[in-house]
Amino acid sequence: MKPERPVGANEYMVRSGDTVYSIAFRNNLDYRELARWNGIGSSYLIVPGQVLRLRAPPAPPKPRYQTDDIQSEGMEDVQIAKPQPITVDTPPPAAAVVPSVSTGGSEAAITGGYDWVWPTKGVVVRGYNQQGNKGLDFTGSEGQPVFAAAPGRVVYSGNALKGYGELIIIKHDELYLSAYGYNRARHVKEGDVVTAGQPIAEMGRGPESRPTLHFEIRERGKPVNPVERLPAKSAAKVPAKP
Repeated sequence: MKPERPVGANEYMVRSGDTVYSIAFRNNLDYRELARWNGIGSSYLIVPGQVLRLRAPPAPPKPRYQTDDIQSEGMEDVQIAKPQPITVDTPPPAAAVVPSVSTGGSEAAITGGYDWVWPTKGVVVRGYNQQGNKGLDFTGSEGQPVFAAAPGRVVYSGNALKGYGELIIIKHDELYLSAYGYNRARHVKEGDVVTAGQPIAEMGRGPESRPTLHFEIRERGKPVNPVERLPAKSAAKVPAKP
């Protein structure tokens, strides 16, 4: 497979099995920004060999005007009108009124107002850390159910992302994605609509060869601590940050 053009720094060549969502997920990007930077339409269609930029394109230069280019000939004949005094019979001009915009409930509208649920039963053996683990690692029994943590649509189901094994990514709304890695089996495909608590996979084995589910929540493409979104659970089961 040859790239459509040379691949530069901060660029990526699309490979078979890639999607806009998986590429954005791999690079901690918002999938909408990735699409916008590369002129990708709402279908999010990409093809193998296509080269994508992973950073915003440079802003176009602003036009600069030279005051020396302004001709001053004849300016001596221009007369400046004097401001007219305001009397009681001449009301002052009305001030421009900027309509107020209520932001109350906007977040709920974007996120759909749903509740998160825990993605599996078991013990969290590794917690979230910004410099290390991007989510939570659960252990339990190999083959036990993995559940969708919130309603949404499956936007990735495959094994093309190195380090995640058999991976599922669900888009919940315009803010949030969730990811489920190291599955033994995947029961959903791209495009499937799922409900919160619906079984979507079976727990597989992680890098340490023990039953593991790696779970992440991404907000605008950036990993966030899942514990802050999930319902309350015994703190003893969630390791403290190192």
